[in-house]
Amino acid sequence: MTTTTRARPAALHVADSHDMIRVRGARVNNLKNVDLEIPKRRLTVFTGVSGSGKSSLVFGTIAAESQRMINETYSAFVQGFMPTQTRPEVDVLEGLTTAIIVDQERMGANPRSTVGTATDANALLRIVFSRLGQPHIGSPQAFSFNVASISGAGAVSFARSGQTVKERREFSITGGMCPRCEGMGAVTDFNLSALYDDSKSLAGGALTIPGYSMDGWYGRIFGGSGFFDMDKPIGQFTKKELHDLLYKAPTKIKVEGINLTYEGLIPKLQKTMLAKDKEAMQPHIRAFVDRAVTFTTCPECGGTRLNEGARSSKVAGINIADACAMQISDLAQWVRDRREPSLAPLLTSLGETLDAFVEIGLGYLSLDRPSGTLSGGEAQRTKMIRHLGSSLTDVTYGFDEPTVGLHPHDIQRMNQLLLQLRDKGNTVLVVEHKPETIEIADHVVDLGPGAGAGGGEVVFEGTIDELRASDTLTGQHLDDRARLKPSVRTPSGALRVRGADANNLQDVDVDIPLGVLVVVTGVAGSGKSSLINGPSRDAPAGDASTRTVAGRDGVVVVDQGAIRGSRRSNPATYTGLLDPIRKAFAKANGVKPALFSANSDGACPNCNGAGVVYTDLGVMAGVSTVCEVCDGKRFDASVLEYRFGGRDIAEVLGMSVSEAEQFFGTGERRTPAAHAILARLADVGLGYLTIGQPLTTLSGGERQRLKLATRMAEKGRIYVLDEPTSGLHLADVEQLLGLLDRLVDSGKSVIVIEHHQAVMAHADWIIDLGPGAGHDGGRIVFEGTPADLVAARSTLTGQHLAAYVSA
Repeated sequence: MTTTTRARPAALHVADSHDMIRVRGARVNNLKNVDLEIPKRRLTVFTGVSGSGKSSLVFGTIAAESQRMINETYSAFVQGFMPTQTRPEVDVLEGLTTAIIVDQERMGANPRSTVGTATDANALLRIVFSRLGQPHIGSPQAFSFNVASISGAGAVSFARSGQTVKERREFSITGGMCPRCEGMGAVTDFNLSALYDDSKSLAGGALTIPGYSMDGWYGRIFGGSGFFDMDKPIGQFTKKELHDLLYKAPTKIKVEGINLTYEGLIPKLQKTMLAKDKEAMQPHIRAFVDRAVTFTTCPECGGTRLNEGARSSKVAGINIADACAMQISDLAQWVRDRREPSLAPLLTSLGETLDAFVEIGLGYLSLDRPSGTLSGGEAQRTKMIRHLGSSLTDVTYGFDEPTVGLHPHDIQRMNQLLLQLRDKGNTVLVVEHKPETIEIADHVVDLGPGAGAGGGEVVFEGTIDELRASDTLTGQHLDDRARLKPSVRTPSGALRVRGADANNLQDVDVDIPLGVLVVVTGVAGSGKSSLINGPSRDAPAGDASTRTVAGRDGVVVVDQGAIRGSRRSNPATYTGLLDPIRKAFAKANGVKPALFSANSDGACPNCNGAGVVYTDLGVMAGVSTVCEVCDGKRFDASVLEYRFGGRDIAEVLGMSVSEAEQFFGTGERRTPAAHAILARLADVGLGYLTIGQPLTTLSGGERQRLKLATRMAEKGRIYVLDEPTSGLHLADVEQLLGLLDRLVDSGKSVIVIEHHQAVMAHADWIIDLGPGAGHDGGRIVFEGTPADLVAARSTLTGQHLAAYVSA
């Protein structure tokens, strides 16, 4: 008799039960005690209107706590060199794994940072040239534009056998930095005629620099310095006097018994004006900088940043500057062609890094591209490169709108990369608005129902099919499809561009219609931004001077550049709204406006207007507590006694844009200057935003729309918008289209660089660039109406737009 023993299924191991990230009571920013369970080793997409709390949950809570706990595993000594992080406001966080954030933050505007230095590709390439380059000029740092060549000699004293011995020592470092531009690739020149009128004296008002009046401190400093005669015309200055006026280094002087510092005009302007964000400058100062400062390619290195020695050493007929200027897809092939056994591991590693660029859709870039010029989407994908080939598993990846800046044709490739990371056993958390990416999710979390104070709640959890059936705002708009307009506007003229050859553009001639809504589209890297922002030769004007579409008179550009601001900055200060508000309070109460600024005379003396008091705890995270004196209101108690329309200044700054628009729009409280700014903020969909909310708490989409509202105040005839749908929920795109229509109907010309099919379908005229990216693009492949583009289906854009409108 035979007996069969059936194997019993093994009980689930306790270690395998931790398959969820559990969040309990999350209260970061506008989150309202959010409870959530997120499946591990799955792709979860977080949706919701801009400002609903998606980033606060994914990055401000889950990722922040993971990184903080990892930092705590290091010794106190090591933690002293790391940024301190406070524990996010959350009751329970369980099941966390190591978090890697791939966000849209720009890679910094450091002029010494390039795509190559940011991804370590340059470091590997420098080793290749130091080993194979002929003639041999030195170590890898001899090919670095950030290392200067220096040498020196001197006596060195040291003890030997109980006696002090002196020896002469010499040293030298061979670097690759160009001595003229100091590795910057460009030199800054000031147009002196824009700084002063040399026929006048300083006392007679020779200086034409905004704010440099001789009636104030500048006049007392110049007059008391004794370096020149205030009554002599500048054109009659000696060489020394002119040098002291323009270039003198900071020098201590005493004027009327007061110790002051005198500094030449050029270094002073470089520190005060050129160091600031150009977008944050007042219009008259921005106009002065455009008029007075020119940035020209370094004549000595030709913009390569490298000295003659570094440029002289070559491998296979090219130097390192040539290699860095090559399109990365071409450079990858050049590296594969190198057959050098002694460098095989190095060449393999470099080749894999360059291939990752191509795989992620950035093969059109070059290693010498300044990292500060990358768009938010390009910067995010550049950061992804180091993670693509990683062997790490069970990692939590957080992505902030990875499809930003991507053509519909490129989104499929990005989706595959996200799925690859998931299939390796990682938890992938994606904040996203595009339906194409939401549809690949294993799990969807929808936050809302509104934005700001009206959001911060989980309104849906489940699969994509369940989301479609739900009554949430995202579910209702997930399958939205725009229709082609039955008729388009008639242009009132044309903006002629001739011989555009910036970057990859191939001598493009195009007439951009005016008085209508024009959409410039094409795959990422096809030359859209180069066409609008790059130099062109304007043949009809009869001159060969290079100027850009964006640089012409009457053109207002709203790009994707980050806006700078500390936690003391808020929408009221950034837009200039606080000025009319302060003046209204001052006039109503008979006091000076400075009292109503938390950064000036009205600041709470205990917290200096910050609203919180910070306590530094060394290697541990600092503690911030609400100021006990002002209770977080930031103002001195005496200032809060002054009222305008029955409200104090803290209550006004606590209003939403919509509430403040009503408050300043009627009756005795009517303040036209403030109401106009608030109306523009409401127009761009920021009605829910608190006007005193710190800029550091705003999402990326909110910041861009804040910039749009600010630039709309400028008196321009042509508006150029760079991907205004970035960070916009599906339901908000319709509101944006309404804003664009209002701009055009008011007599403006609107040019939009955009990938969103709904914006393309709404356009009056489309200019499509391509057919590919990099040197495979740079040509106009279609000009015409959206209906003609859909009917022709001759380009990638036409095919995707036809599918979108179901034509």
